[in-house]
Amino acid sequence: MARSKEFEEKEVLDKAMRLFWEQGYEKTSMTELVEHMGIHRRSLYDTFGDKHSLFLKAMDRFDDKISAALAGGVRRSKTASEALQFIFSFMIDGDEDSPAGCLMVNSAVELAARDVEVDNKATKAFTTAEQLLKEIILWGQREGEFTSTYNAEELAEYLHNVWIGLRVMARTSASKEKLHRITHISMKLLEE
Repeated sequence: MARSKEFEEKEVLDKAMRLFWEQGYEKTSMTELVEHMGIHRRSLYDTFGDKHSLFLKAMDRFDDKISAALAGGVRRSKTASEALQFIFSFMIDGDEDSPAGCLMVNSAVELAARDVEVDNKATKAFTTAEQLLKEIILWGQREGEFTSTYNAEELAEYLHNVWIGLRVMARTSASKEKLHRITHISMKLLEE
């Protein structure tokens, strides 16, 4: 008779995701993953495959969780400006219990140039983010909150670049006040 799993897959995947987020792919060893996830090495391999497969699953899990959090915050927003402010604040402050920065951005910087699967996942996530921003900008343009001088898609590309920069700077010693000033200027550019 086969043994039943003694762990919840999403729970241990979240632990792996966090470790990869904090340390990156290369710096994270299988031994650290086993210890951090609290499961046996054999269970890790049987459930998630090798380290690279686990990492790709952690990227997917991260994308799902962040996408859900952003979509929820945007849905609760009463205006397009409020929706963008929510996104920018989330990029700077994140969740209370999350590492600084962004697993997707970190992974793109660390691996995308030499790992096509990581590049594909990061590019897909970035495209989804730009689409979300485009929808918010179009909303703001329809309501007269944002300038219609510029194309919504181009503004979304610009704001996504700000978003990525915020996620990178959030991992440094840059003050949150500085990051909020950057978002304030970006919002002002939309209102012109």
